Amino acid sequence: MQQITFGVVADDITGANDIGIMFTKAGKRACVCSGIPEASFRWEADAAIVDTDSRFHPRDLAYREVFAATRYLMGLGVRQFYKKTCSVFRGNIGAEFDAMLDALGEDFGVVILGFPANGRTTVQGIHYVYGVPLAESQFKDDPMNPMHCSDLREILSSQTARRVSNLTAEDLDRGAPWLRRRLQEEKAKGGYLIFDVRHQQDLALIAEVVQAERVICGASASAEEIAKWYPSLHGGRPQAQGIPDRQKGILITAGSLTRQTIAQVEYLRARGVLTLELESARLFEEEQRRCQAQQLRERAVREVLAGRTVVIHTSNRPEQVAATKEEGHRRGMKEAEVSRLVSGELARLAVQVLQRSGQRRVLIAGGDTSAAFCQQAEVRAMMVYREIESGLPSCIACGEDPLLMVLKSGSFGTPEFFEKAAAALRE
Repeated sequence: MQQITFGVVADDITGANDIGIMFTKAGKRACVCSGIPEASFRWEADAAIVDTDSRFHPRDLAYREVFAATRYLMGLGVRQFYKKTCSVFRGNIGAEFDAMLDALGEDFGVVILGFPANGRTTVQGIHYVYGVPLAESQFKDDPMNPMHCSDLREILSSQTARRVSNLTAEDLDRGAPWLRRRLQEEKAKGGYLIFDVRHQQDLALIAEVVQAERVICGASASAEEIAKWYPSLHGGRPQAQGIPDRQKGILITAGSLTRQTIAQVEYLRARGVLTLELESARLFEEEQRRCQAQQLRERAVREVLAGRTVVIHTSNRPEQVAATKEEGHRRGMKEAEVSRLVSGELARLAVQVLQRSGQRRVLIAGGDTSAAFCQQAEVRAMMVYREIESGLPSCIACGEDPLLMVLKSGSFGTPEFFEKAAAALRE
């Protein structure tokens, strides 16, 4: 049996890469799989990460997928299990946490949602995004999962029958011995224990206290600190070799509607980079969709072959998004179906541009678009390579025809991130 220390089940592909880079930064090697591998796990890695792409699935389906993925990881002899979720608790949080505990036969899990480097902090159980309570942040208007509550205890309790408790900043300030005692007291009662997190020092302290726990739930940032307590078995980051076409331009596709991704698109537009819009409202009619795709594809291929970066983004102005949703509803489509239509078309365009230009380096922004791209490009596994910004790595698709990618979480990154990522992909 291979030696794999960490087993992770993530609910989307960008989150899977996000936690993968945390292990890599701690000197470990991380492999991300899109779904449960059909064959036996054959990549040398300290961390095996399975993406179930289940964030917005029906609750029962998400439970079954996480349960199956956890059982698969058990078969690899994993020592410590992570249920990676959105850093603002969107999705099937309770069902997926429960599925992992049930699959393992456990009744207790530690929950750490803080990610200070990306503005996510928790104080007295209340979650903040860059200092703004979650229910007042940009996520209150999330198109798929609007967040109207800031109390993590309340959010999780509404989705699980298990007990939910909280260790606060006051507990953290009393030091490691106190935290260990409190951890054992809460563990004896079962359920989920949420930790406050204000800064990276809190994460380091929590890691010292929980590093032997079997189940860790939440965001990715804690993995970097916890992984430091374990030796590396496979020698850290993989090598990026044999990826051609460094001189060709970089294709960037942006399907996310978050303010961060929109700012990243506008930053490149202001810098003179060609930005092309995939008009979402024109995707419902086959002929309009085909004509639009052909025009965008031809222009993008010309830019890539000329060595220039090019961006293709979906319609992102509020009135355009509303009009697309309205047209979908008129046709009897749910919002999730409209979202899949848009992300699927953008992913298809990306694959076609890469095929016609011969380029093997690409940046995909948005979790849904990244998942659709991996499916259409037949990317089944990838090794996490190098961090560009906090929680945003490049990765190398496993297989005979290597592909260097950046799969970006929509709500992460500075306005300059696309420019930095394009430079990293050329290196």
